[in-house]
This record gives sequence, structure tokens and C-alpha cells, in this order.
Amino acid sequence: MSGFKDSFVANLAKRAAANRKRIVLPEATDERVLRAAAQVLQDGSAEVIFIGEKAEIDAKARVLGVDLSAATVVSLDDTTRLNRYVPKLVELRQHKGMTEEKARETLKDISFFATMMIVCGDADGMVSGAAHTTAHTIRPALQVIKTRPGVKLVSGAFLMVFDDHFDVYSDCAVTIAPTAEQLADIAVVSAATATQFGLEPKVAMLSYSTIDSGTGPMVDLVREATALAKAAAPEMAIDGPLQFDAAVVESVAAKKAPGSKVAGQANTFIFPDLNAGNITYKAVQRTSGALAIGPVLQGLNAPVNDLSRGATVDDIINTVVITAIQAQG
Repeated sequence: MSGFKDSFVANLAKRAAANRKRIVLPEATDERVLRAAAQVLQDGSAEVIFIGEKAEIDAKARVLGVDLSAATVVSLDDTTRLNRYVPKLVELRQHKGMTEEKARETLKDISFFATMMIVCGDADGMVSGAAHTTAHTIRPALQVIKTRPGVKLVSGAFLMVFDDHFDVYSDCAVTIAPTAEQLADIAVVSAATATQFGLEPKVAMLSYSTIDSGTGPMVDLVREATALAKAAAPEMAIDGPLQFDAAVVESVAAKKAPGSKVAGQANTFIFPDLNAGNITYKAVQRTSGALAIGPVLQGLNAPVNDLSRGATVDDIINTVVITAIQAQG
């Protein structure tokens, strides 16, 4: 990695270590997760909680040659915890027909069990998805952690770390075809994410048209979303619709969007749909060598973050650190 990338990642780890949070990793049978956890513990970035059986995890640690002695291991069969989690889950999901019997069955699922650890105050955040789908990871959070007051949906941002700076790309992970209201919501929470990780957000609402140069349903949607976001967060620096070149190149911005406080200097990019967002972040990551950290799930009452099933050990470490920082508030 470049000097900036190295220092960016190191600074994140330092921030996480300054106020260590308890991060639960349900996928304790995955070798990558165990190796990442060992590094997190060595760095002191977070306290690690595994879901599984201690003897099995200790045996895997010996085979891998990693030290996990500082981690906490919680069994799915922990009676004391189940006696707290079951009634709480019934309380939260009774309106959906949840019974004690169903709750006990539901809590055999590692993602649901880990999520209830957060709900009941036994963990501060969760990272999963190395061996499970995105839906498996975040569905329990949507059902029992739910979104923060004033936030309508969960979205997924990436911190795109280049050789000399970083940007925020959103939504690249969750919402397939957002409405104007949802896109505005994504813009507001993405600006908050940018602020949390050290940017003064300048939000570009991306489109194939800049300001009023083009027409069409997608342009109209982005234009409406921009107006809604401005109304919701009048202090936020935001403009759109903007083409990507107008958003980042000052000379292009001067011609296409003169007078804009965002065009030519944007650092937080809101894509009009998941196709555009997901394709773009992967294309930039693979062709420019950018480090893509995320997805950072935005809008939940407590941090739950999803891993790609192709995640590397470094990806998992970075996601645990990001989750710990989110948990700091």
C-alpha cells in the first residue's frame, strides 16, 4: 500500500484502540476470521467475541498458530444468555407471531444470536458475511436493531482510499433502486459517515446529466432527491445532478456548474442506483488500486457490518476496526 493508505489504516486502528469496543464475530469456524481476530487482538483495536465452542476454536487456533487467548467465546447453548435473549426476542417480534418456542429455534442461528447480544448489551457491534450471504447477516439487524430515528433505510458506503486522499461512495451494497426520498436519505447518512471518518463532506448526487443540461426520469429522480436532501440537512454541502467529471474536475465544474460549492471538489458520491454504485466502486478498486473499505452499513441503531464471501484477512480486520469506530458514536 501507499504511504497515505498505510497511515489511513493505522489511524483507524489507533482511533478504535483509544476506546475499545466489543465486536462479535459469529463465523468462528472460518480461518480468515480467526487470523483477522488474532491481529485485531494483537493491535488492541477491539475486544473480540466468538460464537462457538471454546475447545473447537482453541484447536483451530493451535493449527493456525495464532493467539486467540484474549478473545471471549460464547456458546449458542449458553443457558444464562438464552434465558435473557429469548424473552427479549419474543417482546420485539411478538407482533410478527414470535413465540418462546420460535425464539429458541431462531437463536440457533449465529447471526440472530449475535444480533441479540448487541440488543441485550453484551456486544457493541457485529461483523459477519465471510461465509454467509448479506441477507443472512443484516436481516436480523433490520428486524430487531432497526434503523435510527429519522432514518428510513439501511444503505452501504465504501471508504475508497487512494494514494493521497479518500472518498465515500454510496450506496454500493443495499438499495437496488432507491426512490427520490430514499436517495435523499442515503445522501444525508453518507455525509454523516464521511464526517465520522474525518472528511468535511461535499456531496455529489451523480447522474448522466449536470444540473439542468439533460432530461429524463433518472435525472428527474436525482434532481428531486437533491432538493429533498437539502431540505432535510440545509447545512450540508450538496449539489446535483452532477456528472462524475463535473463533480471532481475543477475545470469541468467551472464550465458545467459554475458557482457550485460542491462541483469540482466533491468527496462523497451518491449513486442513483445499486447498479451504478456497485459497478463503479469495483471498477475503481480494480483499475486504480484504491483500497475499498466496507461496505459500511449506515442507518442502524447499532453497527452491524457485512463482509464479502471473498473477503481477505485484511478486509476483515479493516471492517472490524470500522465497526468499532462506529460503535464509539
